[in-house]
Amino acid sequence: MFRNKWTILIVILLFAAIGLSACAQPTPEVVEKVVEVTVVTEKEVEKVVEQTVVVEVEKEVEKVVEVTPTPEPATMVTLNLNLGTEPPTLDPSLATDTTSIEVIGNQMVGLTVIDPDTNEVVPGLAESWDISEDGMEYTFHLRQDNNWVKYNPGTGEVEVQRPVTAQDVVYGVKRTLDPRTASDYAYVLYIIKGGEELNNADIGAMSDEEAQALLDAVGVEALDEYTVKFTLADPAPYFPSIASMWVAMPMPQEVIEAKGERWQEPGFIWTNGAMVLTKWAHDDSLQQIKNPYWWGADDVQIDVIDYVMVTEASTAYAMYLAGDLDAVGAPQDEIDSIKADPVLSQELMIAPSPCTYYYGFVNTKAPLDNADVRRALSAAIDRKGLIDNVTKGNQLPANTFAPAMIFGSAAGDPDIAPWALPEDMGGTGYDKAVELAKGWLQDAGYADGSELGTITLMHNTSEGHARIAQAIAAMWKDVLNIDVAVENQEWKVYLNSIKKDVPLEEVPHVFRLGWCADYADQNNWLNEVFNPEMGADRLRLQDAQEYIDLMDKARASTDPEERKALYKEGEKWLSDTHAAYAPIYYYTTVSMTKPWVIYRTAGTVGPPLDYTWKLDWDAKKAALGLQ
Repeated sequence: MFRNKWTILIVILLFAAIGLSACAQPTPEVVEKVVEVTVVTEKEVEKVVEQTVVVEVEKEVEKVVEVTPTPEPATMVTLNLNLGTEPPTLDPSLATDTTSIEVIGNQMVGLTVIDPDTNEVVPGLAESWDISEDGMEYTFHLRQDNNWVKYNPGTGEVEVQRPVTAQDVVYGVKRTLDPRTASDYAYVLYIIKGGEELNNADIGAMSDEEAQALLDAVGVEALDEYTVKFTLADPAPYFPSIASMWVAMPMPQEVIEAKGERWQEPGFIWTNGAMVLTKWAHDDSLQQIKNPYWWGADDVQIDVIDYVMVTEASTAYAMYLAGDLDAVGAPQDEIDSIKADPVLSQELMIAPSPCTYYYGFVNTKAPLDNADVRRALSAAIDRKGLIDNVTKGNQLPANTFAPAMIFGSAAGDPDIAPWALPEDMGGTGYDKAVELAKGWLQDAGYADGSELGTITLMHNTSEGHARIAQAIAAMWKDVLNIDVAVENQEWKVYLNSIKKDVPLEEVPHVFRLGWCADYADQNNWLNEVFNPEMGADRLRLQDAQEYIDLMDKARASTDPEERKALYKEGEKWLSDTHAAYAPIYYYTTVSMTKPWVIYRTAGTVGPPLDYTWKLDWDAKKAALGLQ
């Protein structure tokens, strides 16, 4: 009964959106890491961007020179993709979102790598590693053929700078943990002995000697030029996965200290991965070319990756149809027509993805400082209806944070928030959830949702997120009579607007985010995202000591079954008992891929390694008339 009411509202909204939109084009969705996986906004994007680059000359005098023209497309294997937004940063210590991490993953490599086919940890910069018997020490043995390289915009050449050493790893880890760097993702490295103490220290109030003592106490050291040892705070069988992450990557100290924030720009940045940054026209496009000096260069087919930054899904999809993009996220309002088209349906790919879409509640902001209000809001979301009528990508309704492919996940367990699940998944079903939601709102002291005042729901700018927000706002109004003001902001601004230190009166009541796995363990989900002692704490949890204790015990345990049980308790605490947030659905990759793409990464744990893609280059050239 209730579903029919809001479905009518959604249909009206969708027809209005279709009427207003030009041709549709999907985009990568931006998620916390914060994850965006597939959505864009509408603006005209010129394919050819005139660009100049600042390079250094003697005496630190800078001049502008013209970039060497990119060779004709027919001569270089070129992959064309849409980032969906401007990367907030390309600094590994500062990156927290999937857009930045995607670019970084192509041009930087850590001690280990997550294999995109198996999701297993494999050697990267480190050829091998040893683990002490007590699990507290990890010793990595580095390759001796990995070099720092830099693109020279004057000559158009990639130039070797020097070898990557163990000291670069030590510097990178300590730089991330140093509070003066202001890394929002530093908490990932708290598993390293002394890491949390350093990151939480008030270094500005210390003497140089005291600050250096904290840096020296961090459990990472170079045993020799190509051997680095980590000493952990607790045994962590997942540490090789953490060693693959951008915040633990080696970093070139001399360039960072000489250039400051500019070190990440083309012509300055040193990188050690498969690709090299050549162009970055901010808010417009970005280009990487193959690093000929990388040890795995022979296995990299892609010579050039050309990214655009189109936020409108409709515009990106139009570019895909025109052959300007090799792959793109399928726009929600085009999925039905794509499935019905005999040609386009063959290019549609829907696959499970290790990501979760959720709405965060600011737990200390009235009236959401009441758990019954939050629980009512979560239960009033018809997840199955949302998937069937809006997202249409075969996503699964979510009652927990971590999806099924993550170690320790309790996804779909009806012991946890059964009102979030349809009956065919063992849950109560939506009609029963609606009755529960109304009862919880009354338990909170509100006979009618209008008594709550207007609730602000904020999302980052994207057509897809807007449709979801409009649908959920309609559900809350229909079921609970709650007035909802939907707002949106550009991605980089949005991430700053929902930080834990923003004044309470300035943050929205509800915000959308997604989370995708950095590695396949619940520590990366329940502990690193929601533990208020780990850093982000966007939910501003109340009375969270029980949850913190659960996460501390799970992190320190070496018993897999005990860890699973603790994480199940943590999931129930978050999404059921305290309803601190509303899990909405487990992602699928819903995208379009051109017939000439013969291999691509999708649904992988960790950053998508775009340089691993393979193209039938002759077929692409023939299709686009590039012969």
